[in-house]
Amino acid sequence: MDAMVNTIRGWSENPVKFAHSHGVNVSPSTEVADPEQQIHILIVEGFLLYNYRPLMDVYNKCYYISIPYEECKRRRSTRQYTVPDPPGLFEGHVWPMYLKHRNEMVESCLDIAYLDGLKSEEGIYSQVYEDIQNTLLNRL
Repeated sequence: MDAMVNTIRGWSENPVKFAHSHGVNVSPSTEVADPEQQIHILIVEGFLLYNYRPLMDVYNKCYYISIPYEECKRRRSTRQYTVPDPPGLFEGHVWPMYLKHRNEMVESCLDIAYLDGLKSEEGIYSQVYEDIQNTLLNRL
């Protein structure tokens, strides 16, 4: 987790340089003359990201996609693991740990936008995109 914090901070200092040093192409439209006018978005994904205190200092926006128990169980059952889940793992460990960590996250009082994981990918994308646009407009 400490390595992730350092990586995010390195990206924050100079997103274009960071991208180039990691072999990521940056579209020409983002390479504007005035660095203050550049907009860069880094998506950090993982279900424990809001439970690790050092990471909380590096977020500008937080989103949490949630789904109900039955849908989560259904989706997990369709995954193809090299070693399949043993019977009862989801009910006995995965879901209880999810609830534990979600409750810790809620208690941390972070400004988190909760998203409905039952919406389409396009619907979630549109909601987040609109929120980011509004945030950027409010900064101007």
